[in-house]
Amino acid sequence: MATNKTLSDFKTALSGGGARPNLFEVAISSPSGSSNLLVNLDIDFTVLCKAAALPASNVGNIDVPFRGRVFKVAGDRTFDSWQITVINDENFKYRTIFEQWMQHIAQYSDASGASNPSNYMAEASVTQLKRSTSTLTSNSGSAITAGKQYKFHDIFPTNISAIDLSYDSSDQIEEFTVEFQVNHWEPATYS
Repeated sequence: MATNKTLSDFKTALSGGGARPNLFEVAISSPSGSSNLLVNLDIDFTVLCKAAALPASNVGNIDVPFRGRVFKVAGDRTFDSWQITVINDENFKYRTIFEQWMQHIAQYSDASGASNPSNYMAEASVTQLKRSTSTLTSNSGSAITAGKQYKFHDIFPTNISAIDLSYDSSDQIEEFTVEFQVNHWEPATYS
């Protein structure tokens, strides 16, 4: 028999007041084979990265027909692409970095580029921040309050969105999205 839940039960279950989607931090490292490619992705990037997503988790299924019925068994894990939104500064610092990364992968003029994946694939993380205790040291060395972190392995950009320009767009700051292909991700654990 089901019991009625009260507002007090809900309040008790909602640890920390609930996770907030505006408390997050994104970090991206340089590809291991090209140490200077993303050297300018510094602490300012974590501030100007306006939006990101915690990754989806997918395990496919295989339909196995058996005597007029379908038996479902687990298939392979797949990883969706990952997208971030970045606020553009007047110097185009981060857009230029992502354009150079894609240029490193495939040249504009002749489609040549990095052929060894370790020369263009990087690591990244997205960290959901909390408003309570338990700290993690960020890239800048400062203490932040970490709730959950996902680490992306072997990522590379495949799309930088257009930035629309218009006389009608006043009182706005430019932003653009970058889509990454992800070979795999894993949740990080904290002690």
